[in-house]
Amino acid sequence: MIDHKLKILPEYFMPQIEGIKNFEIRKNDRKYQIGDVLELKEFNPKTQVFTGRKAFVEVTYKTNYMQKPGYVVLGTKPYKKN
Repeated sequence: MIDHKLKILPEYFMPQIEGIKNFEIRKNDRKYQIGDVLELKEFNPKTQVFTGRKAFVEVTYKTNYMQKPGYVVLGTKPYKKN
């Protein structure tokens, strides 16, 4: 398991927190694997500042089906630390 710290825009952060959005589409420059944990840090592009809010999700699925070259879809679920 690897922990990845990633920026996430506000319009995608809230749906992820609310459980409406259970995936991330990301450039696969980190070689994501099932079981990895994503620390999603909300980032405001207008102010270029992190808001301080963050969420932790676990990668449950990975596919590059119908994505631009080098991109993946990561299925996610809330991460519960044991």
